[in-house]
Parts: sequence; structure tokens; C-alpha cells
Amino acid sequence: MSDFPKYRGELEYVCLGCGRIFPMDELYYTCPQCGGVFLLRDNNFDQLKEFSGREWRDTFDSRMASKDTRLKGIFRFYELIAPVLEKEDIVYLGEANTPIIPASSGLREKIGRDFAYKNDGQNPSASFKDRGMACAFSFLHKLVREKGWDKVLTICASTGDTSASAALYGAYSGEAVRTVVLLPEGKVTPQQMAQPLGSGALVLEVGGVFDDCMKVVEYLADNYRVALLNSKNAWRILGQESYAYEIAQWYDWDVGFKAVFVPIGNAGNITAIMRGFLKIHDLGIIHKLPRIFGVQTAHADPVYRYYQSQKGEREYRPVSVRPSVAQAAMIGNPVSFPRVRALVDEYEYIAGDQSFNVIQVSEQEIIEGMLLANRHGHIACTQGGECLAGLKKAVRAEMLHPEEEAVLDATAHMLKFIGFQEMYFNNEFPPGYEIVPDKDMVNRPQTLISENERNGHSDSEYARLAGDRVVEMLGLDSR
Repeated sequence: MSDFPKYRGELEYVCLGCGRIFPMDELYYTCPQCGGVFLLRDNNFDQLKEFSGREWRDTFDSRMASKDTRLKGIFRFYELIAPVLEKEDIVYLGEANTPIIPASSGLREKIGRDFAYKNDGQNPSASFKDRGMACAFSFLHKLVREKGWDKVLTICASTGDTSASAALYGAYSGEAVRTVVLLPEGKVTPQQMAQPLGSGALVLEVGGVFDDCMKVVEYLADNYRVALLNSKNAWRILGQESYAYEIAQWYDWDVGFKAVFVPIGNAGNITAIMRGFLKIHDLGIIHKLPRIFGVQTAHADPVYRYYQSQKGEREYRPVSVRPSVAQAAMIGNPVSFPRVRALVDEYEYIAGDQSFNVIQVSEQEIIEGMLLANRHGHIACTQGGECLAGLKKAVRAEMLHPEEEAVLDATAHMLKFIGFQEMYFNNEFPPGYEIVPDKDMVNRPQTLISENERNGHSDSEYARLAGDRVVEMLGLDSR
């Protein structure tokens, strides 16, 4: 087993609203003084600069070969994420280190440039949420150990992925942890509903949308001792920074000519990705920041609207959401928007005015982006389709430099969204989605030979009859 890192940080909560600081040894989600959201800051971070960027690259690269599960997942980057945990605190279920798959040649031709998907649907619960949940639960284990708690109630609001991840990590943590998830009634796919149920969580449905579920969870977290597991939890953001580190490591720590496309949703992931790149840039691990492209559906686009305005004239306003196939994007008031705003200012100061962009796409473009990607050998979810739609718009608008390669975030596995594929193929979308299937993209099973036709035929006659129909259908040539 590898030696566990010796470095320990000094983490504290920093409110982005009023600037107040709070100790890390409690469960804080919003500032008790002003209600603002937190980022976690390591006051010992400058100690990491005692080592060169090359030394850090070598350290992280060497851990790639480790069989020590404490350093296999997000904690391969232990010093950058949560360097206050002891080895017995860490939860590892096989999360992180998801592959980056270059677009197939056919898909590259359709889009008109090189790009790749990072398949975060290959995490244990089939979504990127496991990155943040591994960190949040590891910190929770630390608190349980230090404070002697015998019972902990974890709770989250979700459109599907957060609940699946929270329930999975909660179930693994044992009887001391009970997981409760709140879902918007009728707005979660059967596949996503099955995950928290299968992991034994208490699933509570709430009339309305995600934002309504979140209000209930916030009330409980503000007034009772519960562990909130949404992206208001700053430990979640820390774990999700690993996405940025993995992209940099995959490309041998050279991301200066990369354009990273991220669906915005509740804005936690895009927050984490920007912060992750900023950290490793500060340490000299990378020498140039990649450009970031956030993508939002026109049915839930408050961040897009904010950045469409000129600097000095911007005013953030939540929006009322409309139905979206990219369910994680159907959030009209992203919890992490204050984090985005703060980090974009820092990002643009270092990398320039065009280093952060937000693109708006339609529901039609999102669902057909998913179908197009998967028809060419990928496993993109609707959020992955949203990113592909964003890339297509960026290419048309000539927003990318000729030498830039795009990396698209497929946040979950496409099987979670198979219901939307069926709705498209069967033309069953309610009008609110504003989706009309293109007949050239519809793919449905065709009957070759019915059970009734088989009656009275021997096995060889049946095989020949069915085979002849295949020949006729496909125009096969004889040997």
C-alpha cells in the first residue's frame, strides 16, 4: 500500500456574500449572517508551492498506478481536495478516473472539428455526482468519528442524479447513516427513481420542480441537524474539482488549447471545474488555463441571460423553468451562481475576457444532440446532448480557435434517460417541451416474423422464412 499523504491543510468556510469565515468542524451550508454560499479555503495552500509543478505532476502521475483505494479516486489529488481527512475517513466506491473518448470519425465530420467526451456516466451511480459525494461522505465520516455521533440523517433535493449518488454512498456507510431524498413528483425518470429506492433511501415526492424541493431541504438544514448533500454543501464542490484535474492529467497537463463544455444546471459542477483549473494553475501544474463554455437550455437560462449583458449592466434574476429533457438543467435559480460569478472574475483576470462563455440551446437541439452522439458510438445523456448542441452553436458562431479541441461533459449514463429517447421515437413529448421528432432520427423495432407465422413450420423452415425476409429487406448478396 502507498504511503498516505502527510500534508494537512487548514480548511475554513468563506462566505461569498459577506466575507465572514467559519471553522470547518461543523456542517455549514449557507452563511448564518447573510445567507450567502460558501467556498472552502485552505489557509496552508501556499505550503504546496514549496514543490514545483513538475514534482506535483510526477506525484499525481505515480498515484495512477497505486492499488491503494484511499488514493485511487478523487483523492489521488488529496492535497488539492480535502487534506484534512485521515485514511480511515475516506470512502471509495470506484468513482472518478472516467475516460475521455475522442469523437468517432463520423461524428467529427458532422460537427466539423475534433472533440471528445468525458464519460462521467461511468461513475458507480452512473453520474458525476459521485465525485462530490465521495468527498462529502468522507468528511461526514470524519465528523462522526471525531464527535462520536451514532446517527446521521443525510438529505438532498434532486432531479435524479444527486439522489442516486447520495443513496448509494449512504447505503455503503452503514446503519449510522439514513438517507432521505426529495424528488419533484412526476419529473424523474423511472430509471432514476429506481436507484435511490434500490439503495434503501426514503424517497419523498414533492409537487412542483427541483427548486421547490430545494426550499424544503434548505428549511430542514437551517433548523435541524441534518447533513445536506446538494451542491450548497461546499465539500461536494471540492470533490467535483477532480474533474478538472483528470482532464489536465489526461492531456499530460497541457490544456491551454482545450475548450471545456459543461452543462450549468445548479452551477456546482462548473464552479468546481473552474476552481480546479485555477488551483493547479496557481501551483504551476498547468501553465495555461483552458477556456470554459457553460451551456444552458432556453427553458432554464438565468446564467446565460446574466452574461449576455455587458459588464457593469449585469443583474442576476432567477427564471421560471419550463420542461426540459436535460433534467439536471431544469433549475431556474442555481444555488452556486454566486460561486460562478466570483470565480469567473478570477478566471477572466488570468485568462482573458473570452475565457468564459455561456451558450443557450433549445430542447430540440439537446435531445437530438444526445441521439446524434449515441448513434455514433457514444453513451451521452441529455446533458451530454446539451453540450454537443452547445459545441455545434459555438462552431457555427466561430467562437472556437482553429487549434482548440473541445472536451464535452457527459454527466450521466444515457440509460438513465432512455425514457426521453422513447418519447422522441414515439412522438410523445407534451407541447411544453417544444420537441418535434425528425423522422430521419427515429429508430423503432420492426417485426420480422410474428409468433403466429411460426405455427406449422419446422425450425429449419422458420429460419429460412425469416432469413429470406432479412435478405429481401437488406438486399444481401449470395456467397
